[in-house]
Amino acid sequence: MPVQNLPAPSTPLLLLETRLGLELASLALAYPRLRRTLPRGSGQPVLVIPGFGMSDRTITPLLAVLRRLGYAACGWGLGRNLGMRRGVKEQLATRLRELHEQHTQPVTLVGWSLGGVFARELARHQAPYVRRVITLGSPINGHPDANNMVTLFRLANRGQPVKTDLDGFARRIAPPPVPCTAVYTKTDGIVAWRACLEDPAPNTENVEVHGSHLGLPFNPQVLRVIVQRLARAD
Repeated sequence: MPVQNLPAPSTPLLLLETRLGLELASLALAYPRLRRTLPRGSGQPVLVIPGFGMSDRTITPLLAVLRRLGYAACGWGLGRNLGMRRGVKEQLATRLRELHEQHTQPVTLVGWSLGGVFARELARHQAPYVRRVITLGSPINGHPDANNMVTLFRLANRGQPVKTDLDGFARRIAPPPVPCTAVYTKTDGIVAWRACLEDPAPNTENVEVHGSHLGLPFNPQVLRVIVQRLARAD
């Protein structure tokens, strides 16, 4: 799959990421209605992987709402997401297999931003344990530099230049062999929205929501997308 030359989101879009507080409040306000209208779960396992620089603490509101709706939602348990460092891949695979064994059914993977990249690769190599993948504003297509995260990556790696593996990125564009839902917003100030789309395939879909990148885990529209996919038959 060819790599496209996509630009990073503009500065005005990046500034709009300050909407995060309002979006977190909107989830709290919308929760009573969502609880009445969304399908209830019956303990289906959900593994949520946080975005770059984030941890399970950041996604606590999303996990709490999913649990209240009847889903066995949990975080990745690996601290702050600072990229694919030594041991992360193996620990994620172990976490997935443990959840599969505990619940005796495949696990739905929800990945926010870089967490969605991890979720797709986990599903690619551990497909028998995965029911479906839902990515939230994840850089999975287009170009690996079509985002405003390069500076943060550099800081997290002690000022070292970010090495762009175009060949590896191109190989990862194809979806894993499970149902894949890519959630995106055209006002994403972190990742170019076109870079968040799955290519058309029998097992892929792209769903647009309205909001910021940082607010995706707290967006009521996103919660509705996640729960509706959890309720679908395999």
